[in-house]
Amino acid sequence: MNAITVSDCMSSRYVSFTAQTPVVEAATAMVKNELIGGPVVDANGYLVGWISEQDCLKTVTQVLYFSERVATVSDIMRREVLSVRNGDSVLDLANQMLGQKPKIYPVINEHNKVMGVISRRRILREMCRQIALQ
Repeated sequence: MNAITVSDCMSSRYVSFTAQTPVVEAATAMVKNELIGGPVVDANGYLVGWISEQDCLKTVTQVLYFSERVATVSDIMRREVLSVRNGDSVLDLANQMLGQKPKIYPVINEHNKVMGVISRRRILREMCRQIALQ
């Protein structure tokens, strides 16, 4: 299992957002794609933040009550983001995820460009697949 890397399990299919994306639009995209969050990227695809369903909940609730759609992703995104790299060990990441760490991480290259995302579910799926092969 030590030889399996993040790039072996990550999803290159993900939804990213820009800082200017309206929060309601970001939340709608997450719901539509059944995601719990996604990276916020600049025009070149470099990681600048992270937004989650939880981050959107308060803003969307306010929109529902007050009908004001003024908040953008930059207003609520997390700017300090835990991320992983393609070559990181899946086993190390799985152990890290056992604590109160995020359920999903952006995967970045050496230049901080988003290459995909990796989640607990994808790691668990790969670990179960490896066990079945034994």
